[in-house]
Amino acid sequence: QVQLVESGGGLVQAGGSLRLSCAASGRTFSIYRMGWFRQAPGKEREFVARIKWSDDSTLYADSVKGRFIISRDNAKNTVYLQMNSLTPEDTAVYYCAASRPGANYSYWGQGTQVTVSA
Repeated sequence: QVQLVESGGGLVQAGGSLRLSCAASGRTFSIYRMGWFRQAPGKEREFVARIKWSDDSTLYADSVKGRFIISRDNAKNTVYLQMNSLTPEDTAVYYCAASRPGANYSYWGQGTQVTVSA
């Protein structure tokens, strides 16, 4: 099992920045990739970004490309999401997730609220 704990959410004005953290524990050697997803009120959960643990390759949703940066601290088993130039449309609960090789994301954190005021 892998446990994920997010932190770093909060309230920020439009144009501001926040950094989310996701600390992984447990069987972290089994992790293939970690990602960030978000769910706004009344909307489906959507993919934001992911990073592969093997080579640190990254992938972003078009809506955040150029504004958000996902990174990893190998020694701390922690993944970060640096969010810049935030807009009210970025308001959502942000979830961290992890997957094993060849599998869907099956480990999820509890979520952290990000609210961007106009």
